[in-house]
Amino acid sequence: MSTFKRNNTDRPGVFFIKGTSRLKRKSDSPEEVAKTTEKIFYIMYYLDGKKIEEKAGRESEGMTLAKAAKLRDQRIHGVTLPNRERRKLRKEQEESVANTWTINRLWAAYKENRPTLKGIVTDENRFKNYLEPFAGLTPSELTTGDIDRLRLKLLQAGKAAQTVKNILELLRRIINFGVKKGLCPWPDPSRLHFEMPRVNNVKTEMLTQEQRQRLLEALGNARNRKAASLMLLAYYTGMRRGELFRLKWENIDWENGFIHLVGEGQQGAKSGKDERIPLSGLVRELLANQEQGDSPYVFSGKGGKGHLTDITKQANRIKEEAGLAKDFRALHGLRHTFASVAVSNGVPLSIVQKLLTHKSPQLTQRYAHLEDDALKQAANSVGAWLEANGKAEK
Repeated sequence: MSTFKRNNTDRPGVFFIKGTSRLKRKSDSPEEVAKTTEKIFYIMYYLDGKKIEEKAGRESEGMTLAKAAKLRDQRIHGVTLPNRERRKLRKEQEESVANTWTINRLWAAYKENRPTLKGIVTDENRFKNYLEPFAGLTPSELTTGDIDRLRLKLLQAGKAAQTVKNILELLRRIINFGVKKGLCPWPDPSRLHFEMPRVNNVKTEMLTQEQRQRLLEALGNARNRKAASLMLLAYYTGMRRGELFRLKWENIDWENGFIHLVGEGQQGAKSGKDERIPLSGLVRELLANQEQGDSPYVFSGKGGKGHLTDITKQANRIKEEAGLAKDFRALHGLRHTFASVAVSNGVPLSIVQKLLTHKSPQLTQRYAHLEDDALKQAANSVGAWLEANGKAEK
């Protein structure tokens, strides 16, 4: 307690001291500030047999003798807690919040635990745009109703079923991470269930021979040579979008004729393992003609910094020049076209699976009907050859 002189009042257990006022102006000199005093009220009472003295407040903060007396009465009757107890309770609440694993905290830990996670930028946008309302909740506070409302809201807003599924999957991944790391329990299944929208994403895009010819002409005349070369590489190899953008010169094995897709880090293959695809003659010529500057990336970003991240505008311009449909997905569609052409020309599905670095043969089965067509063509060719040779023998 301060050594200032106590001034008793006519209210029991209420006294005040005179201290320097906190209401000072910038123009006040130290001497003027020292002369400005105000009453600082204190209350004294007994609680559980212990004497308690605590500050009630300053005049400049609106405290008066009557308010101090009322505060003392509330303390005595347990209406409000003593200052010390309130500080203790506040500290416990702060510690409780600090130890509570909300969706937001789990998301931060998830990113920190997986710094090289692919698609992190996309997931960041999904979280910011759609999952923020859940940020302050713990997994146990989430309910099936919350998930259902989010799903229906997004679908009614015109979001594609696959987009909605990716958003909900991100939330489920975050919770799974917390459970696996022992940060939070898995919510009661009777309270939280993820119902995913039905997705039919088996879309196989294959350009006809005429469309492929028009595309090659448009690529040859394209003003943006870097974007054109990247699309050609997609057409010649079937590489994924991310693999194309992050391709480094050091991953091209000129001597043995392979492109290495490293399984670790942002530039890696989607399978998570090291993969390699053949460096065909067309690809070798394409890459040999690609300008190699100081950047480690084959397709460097603006000013040679980093790598390309998007060619949507350039690709749309090229598609328009080639007369292709607007919904044709430039890079993904060229990957499908590569696979479709390969299967249609007799390349076995097992080989196409390796060329596309598919983890599972089921992913390559979408091209199975093309393999049937190739077999029929082969059988017809053999039949025609046998017929021709049979007539010749006669």
